Amino acid sequence: MATTVRRRPRKRRFSDPGRTWARRLERYRPGLVPFVLERLADRYGRPTWQRRLDPTSELILTILTQNSADTNAEVAFEALRARYPGSGSAQAHNPGAGWGGTGLPDGVAPDWAAAEAAPLPELVDTIRPGGLANQKAPRIQATLRRLREERGDYSLEFLGDMTALDAREWLTGIDGVGKKTASVLLLFSFGLPLMPVDRHVERVAQRVGLVGPKATADDAHDLFLGMLEPDQMYEAHVNLIQHGRVVCHARRPDCAACPLRPRCRFVDPKAP
Repeated sequence: MATTVRRRPRKRRFSDPGRTWARRLERYRPGLVPFVLERLADRYGRPTWQRRLDPTSELILTILTQNSADTNAEVAFEALRARYPGSGSAQAHNPGAGWGGTGLPDGVAPDWAAAEAAPLPELVDTIRPGGLANQKAPRIQATLRRLREERGDYSLEFLGDMTALDAREWLTGIDGVGKKTASVLLLFSFGLPLMPVDRHVERVAQRVGLVGPKATADDAHDLFLGMLEPDQMYEAHVNLIQHGRVVCHARRPDCAACPLRPRCRFVDPKAP
């Protein structure tokens, strides 16, 4: 009677979607990524990273910007400072070219303990100028509560000692904090190599063909990690946002003035 030889199951290889996409893009559209980066740098310059705010303030401010204009988020954050005044040294807000508001005036971070403990209707009323206050107020309190319960205080400085992806995973474990919000905080507060994909970045990237037409913003966060070197993340994010605001509008993009026009699939579906 013949014996049956049982083979060991092959170990499954887990693919890296970013690197897989980057190889495919380079195969079918060679040089597209450096072309985009160079053309945007020629137009908007090469921004230099500097910390914008302490990371907890950056996180709360970013939550306030969700589906709201940056200018409205600034008003709501200033309202938090006024209603729940903190103590300590005033800090400067260095928003940089990618920010859509005017920038916050120098000031002390709000008293986060007071904001967490505030009656919910009071907090809703405080941040109402920022828009969607009924959604964002409980999200802010849940975030502050998570920090206090897990860390014993409201500081997020510990994230700077983690790898970029580990820090992003920790943050996205908070309800209401997605890859974009986490990536904004980690890039702007710590300079960690992550690529936040907001509506401007997503629109430009899809039109040019840096990401596929079916890729979601959530997908694009990981695709960019394969396309860009760590030291390219900040410049790419800031310049793509500027391009989306200045030239590549959602409606009536100014394609005639676009430096990416020669290789843009929105202009020419067969662009190289």
